Amino acid sequence: MNDSDPKNTQVAFADLRGNSSGVNPVEAPSTATEYYLLEYLSHLYGGGVAPELTKVLLQTVAKRRERKGTATSETSANSAAPTLSEKDVLLITYADTLVDGDKPPLQVLHQFAHSHLADYFSGIHILPFFPFSSDDGFAVVDYNSVRADLGDWQDVTALSEHFDLMFDLVINHCSREHLWFADFVNGRAPGSEFFIALPADTDVDDVVRPRNTPLLSEVQTYAGPKHVWTTFSDDQIDLNFSNPEVLCQFIDILFDYIDRGARYIRLDAIAFLWKRLGTNCMSLPETHMVVKIMRLLIDHAGADVVLLTETNVPHLENISYFGQKDEAHMVYQFSLAPLLLYSYLFHDGSYLQNWASELQQPPEGCAYLNFIASHDGIGLRPLEGLVPDEDIEKLISRVHRQGGFVSMRTTSGGDQKAYEMNISLFAAFGGSVDIVPAYIGAHQLLLAFQGVPALYLRALLASQNDLDAVERTGRTRSINRGKLHACDVLSDITDANSLPHEVFTALTRTLEIRRRQPAFSPAANQEVMPCGPQLLVISRSATQQKVLVIASFSATMQSISLSSYIDPGLLNTPEVKDLLTQTTFAADLELQLHPYQVVWLELERL
Repeated sequence: MNDSDPKNTQVAFADLRGNSSGVNPVEAPSTATEYYLLEYLSHLYGGGVAPELTKVLLQTVAKRRERKGTATSETSANSAAPTLSEKDVLLITYADTLVDGDKPPLQVLHQFAHSHLADYFSGIHILPFFPFSSDDGFAVVDYNSVRADLGDWQDVTALSEHFDLMFDLVINHCSREHLWFADFVNGRAPGSEFFIALPADTDVDDVVRPRNTPLLSEVQTYAGPKHVWTTFSDDQIDLNFSNPEVLCQFIDILFDYIDRGARYIRLDAIAFLWKRLGTNCMSLPETHMVVKIMRLLIDHAGADVVLLTETNVPHLENISYFGQKDEAHMVYQFSLAPLLLYSYLFHDGSYLQNWASELQQPPEGCAYLNFIASHDGIGLRPLEGLVPDEDIEKLISRVHRQGGFVSMRTTSGGDQKAYEMNISLFAAFGGSVDIVPAYIGAHQLLLAFQGVPALYLRALLASQNDLDAVERTGRTRSINRGKLHACDVLSDITDANSLPHEVFTALTRTLEIRRRQPAFSPAANQEVMPCGPQLLVISRSATQQKVLVIASFSATMQSISLSSYIDPGLLNTPEVKDLLTQTTFAADLELQLHPYQVVWLELERL
């Protein structure tokens, strides 16, 4: 394994960055940015190579400044995040989820989003749109190009003029078809040192796996067979970040994405980044250090960019990526999706309430990203320590009955364990007209949680399981990644008798209302109030507004005494208004909740 011995990395960096030999190393840091950068790089690569590497990375930022004609800002490592508000709502979609004949899918997406979504969404997470060889875009062949069948960079730029865009930085691995890996196979620089080759009998039992495929995959090279590290598949070859040139390459890619209009950068599979034998290789200190370096350079560039870490791991490990306000601006709430699903399927919000009650306010300038459905499955690792194994099995069984699948992973002890559930969200709820109230209620509760909400396009359209795609690709994740004809989608959402119309209309109306409520700003306070298992009661409060959110998980009517949660004596009026229905209720009387109903009760507005 290419470890991070300073002598090794210094030689490698000097060889690979030969054109930087004329750069004078930093003898002593003259700014806070240089100080922190030198410190982080010294931890990763040793003091010998860190000064020169500091210069190289700062030059990358300087080049961006020259291209943009802007000045860099001198910041500390604790710079605040770009401003986020209640108006920020993201759509998650593949570039080609919507297709229309031979028209470039990026243009189809732009037309649909501009015509039907602009009033409800501020941004779009376009899942990897680069040339790829597998995993629906997450085995990247070329990081700097747009897939020709999707469109081109001009189409991406056109979208960025109307929506804030999120790009994926697929940082842990690349495709075996990438030119770097061709270099590795042929023993050529720079790629010859970009990957991790180990003896076939290396003990890797301690490594946490997201899959049950072999961690070391044999490849044929001109030097003979080698075994390379492959966390996700034998087509996705892990990169060797103990080589500083790999870090330099990805900093270049990061700033290329920013220059091309990315407002959000999603660090895909970042928790697996750094490898150190004898550990579980998950969220190691070195991985956090790489995130700190990216954040520091973004701040130094003065870029209005949100750094988001994708870490589908147990909750405490997940939120560790906030660091000391010097790592991610945003982290996913991975526990929220399976907890919401469990609450609605089994009419029991106890686990959700327990988790939400202990949820800490994100650090100042940081925010959660909340979702209930995405291109990936519904993760089960985020339930570890929150839901007993027997109830996780109950959830898995329900998903199986609804036509879904469960992906497995290999534990450090070699056992097989469920990793994620693969199913469309609408099918997971039941996939029929009967479940629409619960489905809409779940989204209305999601949208009330502290953080920035993100909705998956196929979930917004109430799409069913795509079993044909599973059969065609042989991958269970394809069940929720299929393409939709734009004309069929338009027909469905305008047909008053269709389920997609009912769901789309209800959810977009909810989004429109939400974006006008200061109490739903990511920075607004959240307090979970004690209640029974078939309810969740949350107070959201900002300077200008206070809203009480009440959600029912019951399939029958519920009667609630509002005075248990509201002191009528503190209200300006004896009535409160539900923002979702514009209905008013007497604050000192009983509130009748319909099955799965969610209310957003405005208690105060300045």
